[in-house]
This record gives sequence, structure tokens and C-alpha cells, in this order.
Amino acid sequence: MKSNLNLLAAVILGTALAAGCANVGDKSVGSHIDDSTIATKIKSKFVADKTVEASDIKVTVFEGTVQLSGFAKSNDEVRRAEQIARDTSGVKSVKNDIRLAQK
Repeated sequence: MKSNLNLLAAVILGTALAAGCANVGDKSVGSHIDDSTIATKIKSKFVADKTVEASDIKVTVFEGTVQLSGFAKSNDEVRRAEQIARDTSGVKSVKNDIRLAQK
């Protein structure tokens, strides 16, 4: 009987821990993976694009909302980076905080 109670307590504790680990902050593991996938897609498109300097622009995604930050050499680069992000599947909105680098 006592071993059954210990087993039950272990199962309940394990379930509670597993449920707690299923969230990363306020995000589920699934949405965290989705956000990481979106960010990777955008950065890959930046690398392939001749206008955007991928190493100078940071991409952060939270629940499908993309935030772009960093520095660009031209207004064309700022606009192109935003357009690439907007055209990426899974993106709900884009906040463009890219600034022009001082010459």
C-alpha cells in the first residue's frame, strides 16, 4: 500500500514537472519552435538577398510577431528587410526598429 502511494506521488510529481516544462515563459514549446523556425527562415532569406546585410540585422520573433533591429546602410535595405519578413509564412506582424548606420 505504501509503495503504491509512493508510486502515485512520483507519477503526479513527474506529470506536474512535465507540464511545467512544456512552457517556455508564457509560450508553449510548439510556439517557441514555430517562432524559431520563422526567425531562421527570415535570416536565410536575408543571407540570400543582395540588398540586406544579414549580419547587421537582428530578428526576434514572439508568437508570430517579428521585431527587426540593428543597422542598415540605406533606406532600401531597411524596406527590403521588412518586406522579406512580411512575406515569410507564419508572420503575423512586423515591427521594424532598424536604424540607418552613420556614415
